[in-house]
Amino acid sequence: MQLKFFSEPFSVCKVEDYSQVNWEQPYIFTGQTDEEKSLVCPTRCVPVNTTAREDGWSAFRIEGELDFSLIGILAKISGLLADQGISIFALSTFNTDYILIKTNQAAAAKELLKKAGYGVV
Repeated sequence: MQLKFFSEPFSVCKVEDYSQVNWEQPYIFTGQTDEEKSLVCPTRCVPVNTTAREDGWSAFRIEGELDFSLIGILAKISGLLADQGISIFALSTFNTDYILIKTNQAAAAKELLKKAGYGVV
């Protein structure tokens, strides 16, 4: 299985609303509940109406389209990282999964994933 590593830093934010989100950016993830509006985006794209944010995230994408019937892909990767004390923030799209890791642990995560047999590009 191939994972693509993104060198661009990401931020996880809470926003007042989505009016200032630059939807033309290739990596914009949103989530809304009755309690909050969340945004994950490249750090350079964080809007000014952010009410809370955490910077310093790096991202991996599982390459290819994952069929919904596949079981345990994210669980295996997250378990492997958790066993080494590396926490994740996971995001899913229709096609695949993204795994965010604090940037200060990204090099260790890449090495660990390679040793476990994942291709990391």
